[in-house]
Amino acid sequence: MENTIEQIRENALTEIENASSADELKALSVKYVGRKGHITLFLRNISSLPEEHRPSAGKAANVTRQLVEARIKEMIQQIEDAEAISSGSIDVSLPGRLAKQGSLHPVSRINQQISDIFKRLGFDIAEGPEVETDYYNFEALNFPKNHPARDMQDTFFVSDDIVLRTHTSPLQIRIMEKERPPIRVIMPGRVYRCDSDLTHTPMFHQVEGLVVDKNIGFSDLKGVLTTLVHQIFDEEISLRFRPSFFPFTEPSAEVDILCVICRGKGCRVCSQTGWLEVLGSGMVHPAVFENVNYDTSQYSGFAFGMGVERIAMLKYGIDDLRKFFENDYRFLRQF
Repeated sequence: MENTIEQIRENALTEIENASSADELKALSVKYVGRKGHITLFLRNISSLPEEHRPSAGKAANVTRQLVEARIKEMIQQIEDAEAISSGSIDVSLPGRLAKQGSLHPVSRINQQISDIFKRLGFDIAEGPEVETDYYNFEALNFPKNHPARDMQDTFFVSDDIVLRTHTSPLQIRIMEKERPPIRVIMPGRVYRCDSDLTHTPMFHQVEGLVVDKNIGFSDLKGVLTTLVHQIFDEEISLRFRPSFFPFTEPSAEVDILCVICRGKGCRVCSQTGWLEVLGSGMVHPAVFENVNYDTSQYSGFAFGMGVERIAMLKYGIDDLRKFFENDYRFLRQF
């Protein structure tokens, strides 16, 4: 049958090249790829082949169908263009229209900038499922059942044990289950929480980071995040590490930067404090390492996470998170 599909392909291409009108080409489309066409019937009869020949025959038939469909479409377009020119409905002497060039969405722009910074620092980039199990989203990250820390994240539950991920941190577990240190990776992606106002949306973007190796300390964390902040904003921006709490890191710290609006003098944006929170971080909790069978006497590491929209709002002076998702051209054209 493989020889037959080769013959069908040769016959079809020959007839297509010899066709002189769009109607003839449409008839050939019915003849070869229609419901009772030669290629369609060939595919229906593949089950009669020996089992070991079916994959290659099916692949050959699908390639032939795609080739025939594409060539017919191309030839019809050529004929219609030629008819339009000869009838005078298209003036070929007119100058061509310039194609309007789009630009990256501000969230995509910041996401790409963050990824580029970490790639230069030697980090890999990983992606994972947005629908997660309770184990990866909570338990393996040291959120036991009924733990009060789960209230920190308003979760969309698909079922008792399936959730829309509330952070990209589950990828930390998935990566450590498959790989041994050293690990340097960031994990950008969409996350979901039941929240919506000026500064929160049900879906937003995060970038998580994870470093695991021997002799990793808090100084390494500070060095990496200081480099990140300076490259996103500017070298003159000050930052501070403020003690905080996350179940999967210990010790934990929030990272604040000097307000990009008032430069520390105090304004409405920074609530008169002169500082703005940009991300959370900390040293990986030993309980997390135990869940992936890492020897805590040999390895240590740090993790961090940031909201991409939050960074974009600060960098571009945007005061309402919802503007990112309204698709208002007046807003988007500024970027």
